[in-house]
Amino acid sequence: MRSQQTCLHSVVMYPAAVGQKTGCLEDDLALECVETAVQEELGQADVAVMASPPKEPSELLLNGRSSILKSGEMQQLAPHLPPRMTTGHPWSLLYCTARNGFSLKTLYRSMTSLSCPVLLVIRDTNGQMFGAFSSTSIRVSSSFYGTGETFLFSFSPELKVFKWTGSNTFFMKGDADLLVIGGGSGKFGLWLDGDLYRGGSCPCETFNNETLSHQEEFFIQDLEVWALP
Repeated sequence: MRSQQTCLHSVVMYPAAVGQKTGCLEDDLALECVETAVQEELGQADVAVMASPPKEPSELLLNGRSSILKSGEMQQLAPHLPPRMTTGHPWSLLYCTARNGFSLKTLYRSMTSLSCPVLLVIRDTNGQMFGAFSSTSIRVSSSFYGTGETFLFSFSPELKVFKWTGSNTFFMKGDADLLVIGGGSGKFGLWLDGDLYRGGSCPCETFNNETLSHQEEFFIQDLEVWALP
């Protein structure tokens, strides 16, 4: 049986893979963050909780059917995506656990040689829906990568969007055993294990986010990755 973990404000316990593979302390993260992300002016990035979407019309079109997001939820999310990604071009389903099984390695393989924007959508075993947007594809990396367009979101049940604070560039990092999005002070905004069986979410400096699920550790029921070719 897999061991449970809890994210606390003062002490954080991680799966063995985290401590061994990535280094959880902020000092280690800073040393690893050698790939320079696209910078925005610090202090100008918007941290949006219950964010007011822009007025320009936008639509999230999927080339297929999502087993997680309904039409109303997709249209709530659409205005928070960069405008160039909601101009009538449909998103394609690159990976889903229902079709491809539960494997982080398979998820990486589905995006081999791609550099397109991706939308990661998760439903946990409690029915909570949340995820992340990245302007670059998900890949194995030795250091953090991504841009300030990256954000986390949660339907709880209304949409909450957590955008880049400008405090660091710990956008995304992954290896065979762990995928993390957002970090700082030894906490990850969102992490998923190598089996895509469980994950966790803690408030982190990158996005100043709330815990995305009802609990700081969750078990995955469905996961999808949509990409804009």
